[in-house]
Amino acid sequence: MAAAGKLSVSVVAIMVFIATISSSVSADPDLLQDVCVADLNNAVKMNGFACKASFKASDFFFAGIATPMPTNNILGSTVTPANVMQIPGLNTLGVSMARIDFAPGGLNPPHTHPRATEIIFVLYGELEVGFITTANVLVSTTVKQGDVFTFPKGLVHFQINNGKGPAAAIAAFNSQNPGVQAIAATLFAATPPVSDSVLSKAFQISYQEVDEIKSKLGGKH
Repeated sequence: MAAAGKLSVSVVAIMVFIATISSSVSADPDLLQDVCVADLNNAVKMNGFACKASFKASDFFFAGIATPMPTNNILGSTVTPANVMQIPGLNTLGVSMARIDFAPGGLNPPHTHPRATEIIFVLYGELEVGFITTANVLVSTTVKQGDVFTFPKGLVHFQINNGKGPAAAIAAFNSQNPGVQAIAATLFAATPPVSDSVLSKAFQISYQEVDEIKSKLGGKH
């Protein structure tokens, strides 16, 4: 019985060791150097970017979200990203930001960030914000200047300015490159295009309506 007991303890120890190794492999690794400034011109493809041989302060600086951007477009909103593509020093650091400017009635349309959770801080104005869970439950509220709201990773979400004046918010992400998929543009303006039969059946609309939406979003028939 003693031998059997020892064997059981050994098996448990091995299982714990394997579980620990597996969890370590699946998690993001710790940084192995102080910085790894992205070499955006390097042809090597990897999960992130290769490190530049040298770096300078400007690799960690970006002034692009300091001022409002024009919102005279079809949606009445403009997103100014501040991720690794604008700030190479963010490579491997797991954070990024964006500024969203809204005209009255402006919409940041339903979209997802497949690689990050988002949290927004309202600079000024008033926004209706919301996300939809995988059970199709809408979680929505109104946020005003100084308020904060969070959108869970990967869930469809939106912001709209229902106020009479302009609005703006700063968004932060726990990814150097959170990615974005605007639902309408993803489906109706893909290249090559999603077939009309798929979109017609999915949205229960006619082929003519599909083509009309594609033409408005710049997609091909």
